[in-house]
Amino acid sequence: MTAPAPLRFVTAGESHGRGLVVVIDGVPAGLAWDGDAVDADLARRQKGYGRGKRQRIEQDRAEVLGGLYPPPESSAAAGEAPTTTGAPLALWVRNRDWDNVKDAWPDPVTVPRPGHADLAGCFKFGTTNIRRTWERSSARGTAATVAAGAVGKLLLRELLGVRLVSHVVRIGDVAIDEEAVAALSPEEIDAAVEASPVRCADPVAAERMIALIDAHKKAGDTLGGELEVAAHGVPVGLGGYVQHDRRLDARIGGALLAVPSAKGVEIGDARRCSLDSGSAVHDAILPGEAGGPPRRGSNRAGGLEGGISTGEPVWARVLFKPIATVPKGIETVDLATGEATRSVYLRSDTCVVPAAGVICEAVLAWELAVALRERCAGDTIAIMRAAIAGGDQVIGGGASGPSDDVEGGER
Repeated sequence: MTAPAPLRFVTAGESHGRGLVVVIDGVPAGLAWDGDAVDADLARRQKGYGRGKRQRIEQDRAEVLGGLYPPPESSAAAGEAPTTTGAPLALWVRNRDWDNVKDAWPDPVTVPRPGHADLAGCFKFGTTNIRRTWERSSARGTAATVAAGAVGKLLLRELLGVRLVSHVVRIGDVAIDEEAVAALSPEEIDAAVEASPVRCADPVAAERMIALIDAHKKAGDTLGGELEVAAHGVPVGLGGYVQHDRRLDARIGGALLAVPSAKGVEIGDARRCSLDSGSAVHDAILPGEAGGPPRRGSNRAGGLEGGISTGEPVWARVLFKPIATVPKGIETVDLATGEATRSVYLRSDTCVVPAAGVICEAVLAWELAVALRERCAGDTIAIMRAAIAGGDQVIGGGASGPSDDVEGGER
């Protein structure tokens, strides 16, 4: 008997090549395709105050190359809505900027930018032409990540009703009012964020963040910051503790650190918990209502204990360094001459943090979808749904569902 393929994806393509390819293997058959939802996430990734001119060129959407039946472009004629077949799902995101460079490819660049993969990549692959490195290491590749994560969202939404929310906590030294935002519901945070140019749920802080981004752009500099991402409706029992690579917190942390410019990940309230005593930190287990399962009085652990989801919202904070392409330049060396110089400025963002929230949603959704696939293996959506229904002691309701008295508002 052969076990179903694990859920995984690989990508290919360069920043200024023809486009990006995403191949997703292990998607169960029968998942309803929602191309509008995938394209909406790709569009959200392109927004955010502080983005550069590239986003005015691209109009990202995912074209399906395989893995659906009937193919989306023929579904109207066939009278059948597209669903996954169980074969690899292949998506294509075109680079419109390809038309601007295909007939006049730019000259080699030999001046590495500090903070990028430029110098290390040249050493690794034996070249002094940095374009060979930055074409693939570019954050343009996150469009492929978001496309894959959007498929993970479809799986989580159809089987569990999981909802992803992200919001900016800090840009530079301008931070939100934590208590005010914690008092908001996930729906209120989501509405405020989608209406904010900096994806911030605190309107006062958002105005100050915009002013700070403007000041740094005028000064020829860049900014980093911090964001929070959360998944609501995650059941208890995803992940594991029997091996290090099954711990869901480790997998989520590693995946979030793979987002370009991410330099730190905090699962739950890690920083504040590290300053307090155990009796004040750990989430108390309380009796359930009317004979129901036990519940939690808080969610400082971020919905994860022992590498396993607890049934509470899974949340993390991610810290981002400033964009490494700094307009006013940084001290470096020309690899062609060995002489000191300053890094060159190319088209880039001033601040990536607002857009990074959408990328982190995709990453968190993907890791949760992988864990769900492991927990409820099956070749079809129907088999997975039956496994969920039959395992309600573990998967169905979880140790606790979202409750109004969970500390931290959206958490």
